[in-house]
Amino acid sequence: MMPFSNPFRRKKANPVKEPAPSYENTNGNEPESVKPQLVFHAQLAHGSPTARIEGFSNIRELYSRIAKAFNIPVSEIIFCTLNTHKCEMDRLLGGQIGLEDFIFAHIKGQVKNISLTKSEAALGLTITDNGAGYPFLKRIKPNSVADQCKTLCVGDHVQSICGQSTVGSRHFQVAKQLKEIPLNTTFEMVLVEPQKAFDMISQRGAAKAPPVSSSNIGTGKSTLRLRSKGPATIEALPTEKEGKAVGKIDDLLDSFLGIRDMELSSTIWECGKEQKNPDDFLTALNDQLGDFAFPQEFIFDVWGVVLDTRQTY
Repeated sequence: MMPFSNPFRRKKANPVKEPAPSYENTNGNEPESVKPQLVFHAQLAHGSPTARIEGFSNIRELYSRIAKAFNIPVSEIIFCTLNTHKCEMDRLLGGQIGLEDFIFAHIKGQVKNISLTKSEAALGLTITDNGAGYPFLKRIKPNSVADQCKTLCVGDHVQSICGQSTVGSRHFQVAKQLKEIPLNTTFEMVLVEPQKAFDMISQRGAAKAPPVSSSNIGTGKSTLRLRSKGPATIEALPTEKEGKAVGKIDDLLDSFLGIRDMELSSTIWECGKEQKNPDDFLTALNDQLGDFAFPQEFIFDVWGVVLDTRQTY
């Protein structure tokens, strides 16, 4: 195993009009002075009129704009999908939105109280979160402990575990909490499922949505990249090879931490793709994502993905 170092003036208010957020253009296709006001369209996933969504530069602002457009509390939104109203986990809105993507907001529905007995070390749950404080189930492994509980569904918001609220927790914190439950312990979870449209009732695992015909990968089309730190940027979509590398990193997150997060995987890829050696990669990773305290084996495997991807260029 290759060695790694030990990881880890306020402006005067304008009473006339609030300035729209600017987006840094990294494509080079428009003059730097151009600051477009991007407009997206959205619906509530269970059914609603279409609304125009604009004036946001991060996930929390996006959720706030969606809530305002539909006159609902922002706390009602569990997650959003792109180009499908179904709970399709491959279409989750994360850190990137294609400029032609249609947004569907999934809001809170029925509350469920469930009991699980941890008869095996791994429950078979993969956790993700919406970037705004709501962790939810992204995957239920077939034939796992969790799979035996038929009331568990992908898309369910994890509201509490053993009486402890998980609202505001990141996915890795929830995954760790589940992992630390002692073997053969019966524990309680409170979940909130997304509100269902009539045609979605009784779907347990969310059928795959058909592929979007206008796939933008490798076409040179643009995407809005939303970041937790810094302004949103307009970027070219990743190449097919970069997309595969990010997917492999996401698989490693699932294997090592029990989470999936394409935005996090993209950030990890960006930390490593320009680095010349593993120590520089580790430094970049700690600067950007030090709070995660990734296992050394995970970092080693990610560096392998970086090297393998470079060799295919």
